[in-house]
Amino acid sequence: MSWKSRALSPRSILPALAVLLVLVAGAAAHANKPVPFGDRVAAKGAVDASADPTASLDAADLDLRVGPGLEAYHRATGEHAWSYQREGATALHLEMAGESAVVVWDDGLVTSVRPGDQQVRWHRAVPGLADWLRGAGEPGADKRTEEQRKQLATERAAASLYTVRESAPWVAVVTPELTMGFRDADGDLRYNSKPAGNCVYDPERTVATDYAVLVPRSCANSSGQQVSGGISGYRLDSTGWQLNAGPGVSMKALDGRRVLISDGPIVAPKVFDTWAAAPEAACGSAAEPFAAVRPAGCAGDGTREQ
Repeated sequence: MSWKSRALSPRSILPALAVLLVLVAGAAAHANKPVPFGDRVAAKGAVDASADPTASLDAADLDLRVGPGLEAYHRATGEHAWSYQREGATALHLEMAGESAVVVWDDGLVTSVRPGDQQVRWHRAVPGLADWLRGAGEPGADKRTEEQRKQLATERAAASLYTVRESAPWVAVVTPELTMGFRDADGDLRYNSKPAGNCVYDPERTVATDYAVLVPRSCANSSGQQVSGGISGYRLDSTGWQLNAGPGVSMKALDGRRVLISDGPIVAPKVFDTWAAAPEAACGSAAEPFAAVRPAGCAGDGTREQ
């Protein structure tokens, strides 16, 4: 068997060059690919060759603030430590979920950051959140000034975000049309719930404890008249629950597990235990000896919690 060498003709070289050019262009595009979600994390002093921008800090020693991104300052000195910003977005509100800083952005994104090492751990988009923050389509929205729009977005961001410690921290995001729950450990979506029929959730009246988030809802008939309401309770370690309530119900957290529910002048206020997922019996009531949740203490015995 004999082997014959054959020189490549110019025509045969062209396909190989085309493939090479495609590979080079692809590599360049990959190298210039924008950082996902526009994330930019910069440590103060990173331009200094002796500074380590990835050095870990004790989260307890940091003062965290929002605007325009998430800004961290050393509590002891007040010096700026690091900044986390997202291109084209503004941070509106911050809540702590255990050791994580959870931020609501004006474009409807929610992110979790580990302050100690400045690691952005997860991003989650909440449908409809950005429109609600802006008040898009609401009566009089076109007449608001820029300052009024910013103020509205900041207030609604604070009303939409709730963190729960429970056995493992998790995050709830509430809008009138949707509520979602995320496990903070990895951002895993654990539930999403839309109000039924002509009902809407009320983020401003929502209450969080160490164990659950209670979201009131109001409902209207075909003419727009308020006719009913209720409360949806959410936990990650068990199924949720529904409580009957009027459209004007108000709630107040008494401590890390109990919520006082007031439902108008006719119905007496009651205390709901979010750890036991049951109402607390009233002091001195006939049902007290048989209740699922006994009172925390009653007037006269010196043990009633305030």
